[in-house]
Amino acid sequence: MKNFAADVTREVNFDGLVGPTHNYSGLAHGNMASARHQGLVANPREAALQGLAKMKTLHDAGFAQAVLPPHARPDIGALAALGFTGTPAEMLAAAAAADPSLVRAVSSAAAMWTANAATVTPSADAPDGRLHFTPANLQSSFHRALEAPTTAAALRAIFADEQHFVHHPALPSTPAFGDEGAANHTRLCSAYDAAGVHLFVYGQAGFPSADDLAPTHFRARQTREASQAVARQHGLAAEQCVFAQQNPAAIDAGVFHNDVIAVGNGPVLFYHEAAFADEVGTLGALAEKLLAHYTALCPVRIDHADVSLESAVNSYLFNSQLLSRADGQMELVVPGECEIDLAVCQTLQSVVTDPDNPIAAYRVLDVKQSMQNGGGPACLRLRVVMSAAQRAAIGARVMLDESLYDDLCVWVNTHYRERLAIDDLADPALIYETREALEALTRLLELGPIYDFHYAARI
Repeated sequence: MKNFAADVTREVNFDGLVGPTHNYSGLAHGNMASARHQGLVANPREAALQGLAKMKTLHDAGFAQAVLPPHARPDIGALAALGFTGTPAEMLAAAAAADPSLVRAVSSAAAMWTANAATVTPSADAPDGRLHFTPANLQSSFHRALEAPTTAAALRAIFADEQHFVHHPALPSTPAFGDEGAANHTRLCSAYDAAGVHLFVYGQAGFPSADDLAPTHFRARQTREASQAVARQHGLAAEQCVFAQQNPAAIDAGVFHNDVIAVGNGPVLFYHEAAFADEVGTLGALAEKLLAHYTALCPVRIDHADVSLESAVNSYLFNSQLLSRADGQMELVVPGECEIDLAVCQTLQSVVTDPDNPIAAYRVLDVKQSMQNGGGPACLRLRVVMSAAQRAAIGARVMLDESLYDDLCVWVNTHYRERLAIDDLADPALIYETREALEALTRLLELGPIYDFHYAARI
């Protein structure tokens, strides 16, 4: 097994900083954990510190780690677009009186799950030799569809050097091109600096025919047409791509994104047998195209008899990070919930003791605040494969080190509330608390003006 972690070209995990309005509104249709914990009182400070602790743990273990900023919430610009007028406080009050669900939607901190932020193609795969980004339109839900402009602004601020980075527009925000970003995209390769194969997983066709498969209970969020469009934007050739349909039964069981049922890294694909509508065809295509790049696919299949779909969804076993260590082996970063389910624990032991795969260990991390809202370790990060020159070209202070970690912990403890109930989202003070926090953060991260309120008249 190649020592991926020692490469000059490395995978950098950009974790989302949990935002000051972290709450349990239960907005995510098809996300079982989100629905199950709807209405609970959240702890934004604890959530943000848990996320930072995760980043610090992985940084200390030798993995390249960076941060992405939260979004400005409540989104006053969205309220203005919906016809509310007056000061930000007056708009929030009017929205609360008209429809409290609007306040919950514009106050969502779901941008913390940066696996949905964008799709990324490394320079080794792109015809122009640059790193490509497409922010996800997230059009399947109103609260997430608000994210694309800020995501694009943040990515452009961090990856600003046009010699190294290319930014594409989000796809048209329409159901036919529903795009949920890297949560439905996996790159497999022999080495990070070598050309790879891109697995795009979609829930259903955007322009379906009569015989196309589709879920019946929960809607699919990613379309085939969206995945194909992103591949075209990034210049990927047919021999570099596999487009596979997610198993509709898995979506109906709560697998709203592919990263809830499968995760890959290098040549390894760790997946549940119910992940794909055509398991044999998907693995066959991946194996064939990887062999063209001189590496063999290493599938690690988990049978339904060992871990049920229900256990997979409840534990988020497959929403783990699969990371390459300095010794050439791999390890899974799993949420603490995996220790609760006996079948999942036994399966993890079987995986790491199996000499036929390179997954040698697993690491348990506490991200309970995120898990209760429906996002595990893999949801919290956007994977960006970068050369040394590209890392040096980053135009902001986002690469985690001891100093940045300490500064961010102080920032969280200064600006975040310990308690946030659903009714608190209508508190006008939250608008200004969040803006003050983000003003301080943009200075700390050296991002410049990326938020709409930077350009609005101060009220």
